[in-house]
Amino acid sequence: MTTMSSVRAYAAETLHLVVDKGHSLSQVLPRYSDKLPPKERPLLQQLCYGVLRYLPSLENYCSHLLEKPLKGKQRPFQFLLYVGIYQLQHMRIPAHAALDETVNAVKTMRAPGLKGLVNAVLRNFQRRQSELENLADQIDACKYNHPGWFLNKLKAAYPDNWQDIVEANQVQAPMWLRVNGNYHSPKAYRDLLLDADIEAHLVDQFDDALVLENAVDVFKLPGFELGHSSVQDGAAQLAARLLEPKDGEKILDACAAPGGKTCHILELAECDVTALDHDATRLERVQQNLERIGLSAKLISADASQPDDWWDGEQFDRILLDVPCSATGVIRRHPDIKWLRRASDIEQLAQLQKQILEQIWPLLKSGGTLVYATCSVLPEENTDQIKQFLAQHADAKHIALNLADTIEQPGWQLLPDEHDGFFYAKIEKL
Repeated sequence: MTTMSSVRAYAAETLHLVVDKGHSLSQVLPRYSDKLPPKERPLLQQLCYGVLRYLPSLENYCSHLLEKPLKGKQRPFQFLLYVGIYQLQHMRIPAHAALDETVNAVKTMRAPGLKGLVNAVLRNFQRRQSELENLADQIDACKYNHPGWFLNKLKAAYPDNWQDIVEANQVQAPMWLRVNGNYHSPKAYRDLLLDADIEAHLVDQFDDALVLENAVDVFKLPGFELGHSSVQDGAAQLAARLLEPKDGEKILDACAAPGGKTCHILELAECDVTALDHDATRLERVQQNLERIGLSAKLISADASQPDDWWDGEQFDRILLDVPCSATGVIRRHPDIKWLRRASDIEQLAQLQKQILEQIWPLLKSGGTLVYATCSVLPEENTDQIKQFLAQHADAKHIALNLADTIEQPGWQLLPDEHDGFFYAKIEKL
């Protein structure tokens, strides 16, 4: 029978695979979550997300509590210590319960000889908590719980409000819905949600969106299985709206998986959509989303930077180019991004984005529209990328999306707030 100590053990093993082995949390977590009864899965997720949010400070505490970090076969127990300290510092679980269950997890992880060590470290943290917190606050990476290279980039790009971004990244993201206008207005769907005892509110600036007061199982949403609504952050919903699809147009959604934007385009207009993604497995998600909503698109598994391998030669009226990026705008949803990304990744991603943009541009008709999108907050991937492209292409006309979107500083940068961090730029082909 599964015990609560198993949840702690699974959290430690999950975190070890993510932080030390470089696996994505979204890939590893379900593997362990499926081993637990449904009522215990939220705790596993909370522990994993929490430790990843506060990893630098947790590492710092342990540097004072251990003579040296645990290594080799003992390495997962280093993460078990993080799990224990996170509970003591940030969760409402009674301290004695958090301590007991974490110590008992050592047995679940088949190393009973380490129970004494785990117990001693956690109790020592309790005694020295205030002192250790003060020591950690002297180090920026620990105080703000973000890697130093990323903090430096944020300070350079947003000298007046970089701390707001960091604070937003540490908060759990709310659950947003995109309401399918072919069935309901957001206001009408909100009333249906209230009838189902699900509270939600409308948000200005987002035509199709609702934000739930509390996350719920999607199958509790009225008509979800029929496509009446979809889970999609408000900032991501802007992509299809900015593209402005029209009936009868031929549209390319490049880098389309998991398909939220593809479906939104088809909800807004009766058009011919090609959904492209290099990952065939993720493209299956696009197909599943289309089928749930009752829509259809042409799906192609191929590399957007190599159109000669897949393009039939017929140009598109509109292109949504949601390029691969650092995902630094969605850290609150994916806290592992902070630890899976490296400073060197940003230049490599910027080069890939430039290559894709250059290769996709000829696929757009004269008079057509391209919307460039990322879920990044870094200028190298966003404003700098578009500014360089406009300077090098006389047939590219910048279309301002708001007053801050100028030819000198092109694009619309949304920073993480109630919604995720996204960047959009709109370009017309002359």
